[in-house]
Amino acid sequence: MQTRQLSQMDPAAAPDRWVASTCGFCSVGCGVEIGVMGGEIVGVRGREDHPVNRGRLGPKGLNQYYANRHATRAHYPMVRDGNGELVRASWDEAMQRITEKLGQVLATDGADAVAIYNSGQLLLEEYYTLGKIARAGLGTPNIDSNTRLCTATTAASLTDSFGADGPPAGYEDLDLTECIVLVGHNAAEQSTVLWMRIQAQRDRPDPPRIIVVDPRRTFTVQTGADLHLALQPGTNVALLNGLCHLLIENGWVDREFIDRHTEGYERFRATVSGYTPEVVEGICGVPAADLRKAAEWIGMSRSTVTTCLQGVYQSNQATVAACTVNSMHLLMGKIGKPGSAPFQFAGQPSSMNTRECGADGSYPAYRNWQNPRHMRDLAKRWNVPVERLGQKPVSAPEIFEGCAEGQIKILWNICTNPAVSMMSREKHLRTLRGVFLIVQDCFADTETARLADVFLPAAMWGEKTGCMTNAERRCNLLQKAVEPPGEARADLDIFLDFARRMDFRDRSGQPLIGYADARGAFDEWREISRGTIPDYSGMTYEKLLERGGIQWPCNAEFPEGRTRLYTAPHFPTEEQRAEVWEYDLRSGHERSVRDYRSHADTGGRARLLAAEFEPPADHTDAEYPLRAISGRQAYHWHTRTKTGKSPALTAGAPDVFIAVNDSDAAHYGIADGDTVRVVSRRGFVEGPAKVGDVVREGAVFVPWHYGELDRNAAANNLTPELWDPASKQPIQKGSAVRLERVSDGAGAPWWRDPAPAGRVEMR
Repeated sequence: MQTRQLSQMDPAAAPDRWVASTCGFCSVGCGVEIGVMGGEIVGVRGREDHPVNRGRLGPKGLNQYYANRHATRAHYPMVRDGNGELVRASWDEAMQRITEKLGQVLATDGADAVAIYNSGQLLLEEYYTLGKIARAGLGTPNIDSNTRLCTATTAASLTDSFGADGPPAGYEDLDLTECIVLVGHNAAEQSTVLWMRIQAQRDRPDPPRIIVVDPRRTFTVQTGADLHLALQPGTNVALLNGLCHLLIENGWVDREFIDRHTEGYERFRATVSGYTPEVVEGICGVPAADLRKAAEWIGMSRSTVTTCLQGVYQSNQATVAACTVNSMHLLMGKIGKPGSAPFQFAGQPSSMNTRECGADGSYPAYRNWQNPRHMRDLAKRWNVPVERLGQKPVSAPEIFEGCAEGQIKILWNICTNPAVSMMSREKHLRTLRGVFLIVQDCFADTETARLADVFLPAAMWGEKTGCMTNAERRCNLLQKAVEPPGEARADLDIFLDFARRMDFRDRSGQPLIGYADARGAFDEWREISRGTIPDYSGMTYEKLLERGGIQWPCNAEFPEGRTRLYTAPHFPTEEQRAEVWEYDLRSGHERSVRDYRSHADTGGRARLLAAEFEPPADHTDAEYPLRAISGRQAYHWHTRTKTGKSPALTAGAPDVFIAVNDSDAAHYGIADGDTVRVVSRRGFVEGPAKVGDVVREGAVFVPWHYGELDRNAAANNLTPELWDPASKQPIQKGSAVRLERVSDGAGAPWWRDPAPAGRVEMR
């Protein structure tokens, strides 16, 4: 990809300095520079010397600074008064309210009655500190992140297949490969700059073939797919089994690699053997000829990169599907080599850090909570009793279930908006109203913040220093450019203040948190990770800034970082190295050490994993004959907490819509722009119909960014309270629904208006 600097700046702005940072939206991890004038952010531009983006940025990255100075930024703490109103308070008043309530609950109900739910958009140093507070301070197992909703299956599939988390590839492999397979990954809209990088390979003398697996004819399909496998929602496993069946049947496998480096081949072969192209066509609706073509392109290429994202992770049989993708690479020996790897992708900018640092229910640096040796090592490094550690992680769906049942009394919600993003939304709105809710956020007007008992104003991107690690394991440094507004504080400073007020101590009587700033937190993390799989010990802030980020492991063996994992190949599946002792893909049961030793310790071999296709649990019938899927748009991120503050991004995607296939629209008498209602067994969404051929027949699509409390626009009104048994990731795609026409369209819908009111052109 050629260097091309893209920028966005206020009219007539003349920055007095530019501060190196990283984009705070998706997991691609683009290098940016923040333009500052008079103590205010006035623009951004891509870093031309950054190895990820070479100066390029997507629309969200170009417009992200509008949120920093928006009128709705939270400037001071608030507490709910005796009349039920949120009123301004001092930091002392707000923190005292929190610590007093915590003290009461800890005394009467214990640490199990306290839960922390955080984000994929904090900084490494904040995650590490928060995880340490939860595990070694409060002693609660109830900590998870909203990455549970987007990429928990990434970690589950990597640990099941290879023994530990950590994407095996680097973006460089996309520049080198002969075949790219995007499975449920709408890269053009979700990972815009990565898509630019992929598209740049079209100029090669031997451009890669691109296969897209998606029920929708997305912008990715329209702008770059050589082959589109438009499967029925919820049928990923059947299609992937079919591809693997054809690879084996046609001899497009590496038997030497299979025999030396994998386990379970005969069982795997038997599982996929029944998924002939004709069987797959009957289940998925993908023509048998297209499946054969895809298998030939994958099998005959010398190198293949696959990526998976929400179309896999939020769908039926998520972990099974992701593991099958991993197995496809193992069958062909296409891993640990230039241009070949399964890229189990990340969603949010620092979702890798939640998994590495222990803020998503895991333990720091991929330590196995069941392994006494791992827990003794961590207890020694933290200087705390080992008995305090080793509690079974509790996932976000289980945390919210505990809140609903009254077992959890206090929920500390940090930098996320579950009032919109959680499945079975109406139930979770009731749940949030039933606990003592602490909300820590940059904005006090989010749907969740409005329900808070105590609100803490936080600094955001550009207003604090720390690191984020992207989807290729590249750690980047974000430098503070401006001060946060009013009394807002960096999340790390809030955590440090909380730990001091709670007087958390180690075994020697010293403060549990012994550092006072981000650099101190990073230096402690480096030591905690030393000698582990995600080894950061060789990194420094100065080195990160100079290099444009470094991929872990970075240590004495790899002082400049390492592009690929498993080049030997040897996999961390041994009992003493494995991050978890493997989940049963169907039940989610985690093995004991005895079970692991007898059934799953493959001694450094990867596991070939597959399972039979099972239809979605939220079944269609005569009353609910269609399937609703949801997803992102190029102009927005999650619940629009930040992107909704940008005029240009809001103009590009101003409101909810319902995408309907031409055939289904004709059947229901729906015209483009008509108001329609999508109804599931749990609730409904209402909006204008966007009729065309983007979604396949039998499916409707709802963007999930819109979730105001006073109307029915949230896609999660439709979703069932179901989650994948292994990854505990909610199933947010594929709800059984019916479609109802409500009224005629009122004039031209916004997407056909050439100049909607308020549109801002992006430079």
